[in-house]
Amino acid sequence: MKDKTIDYVLRTTWLTVQKMYNEEAAKFDATMATAFTLLSIDPVDGTPSTALGPKMGMEATSLSRILKSMDERGLIERKPNPADGRGVLIHLTEFGLEKREYSKDKVLTFNETIKKHVSEEKLNHFYEVAEIINELVSNKKIYNQKKRV
Repeated sequence: MKDKTIDYVLRTTWLTVQKMYNEEAAKFDATMATAFTLLSIDPVDGTPSTALGPKMGMEATSLSRILKSMDERGLIERKPNPADGRGVLIHLTEFGLEKREYSKDKVLTFNETIKKHVSEEKLNHFYEVAEIINELVSNKKIYNQKKRV
């Protein structure tokens, strides 16, 4: 393919970044998904389990597997939600907080490295384009539009 499509560039770039994060996480017997989950849980107040999936853009089944694994590894604990007796808050354990800091450091290192190699103007354009793509996809403006004759 001589001319690369936008989705091709998005997909291959994300797969490369994902591979990098997974390789780094594997050094500590973890995955990128675990690190992303650690970063998505409020380190002080915890996060309602029902809010975590939408916050991360994940399906409940995938998230359940990750949370089960994190629970088994002692990274999180589940506590009743005082604001909603039926709900559960996911809290980080001391070990989870440690791993969260490590994950945060890796993400910040990635961001700082990119910022050293890409101008602020180009990064702003990247964010603008990503925002437009997200808006078009989220609002179903690509495939659910009326066909023109």
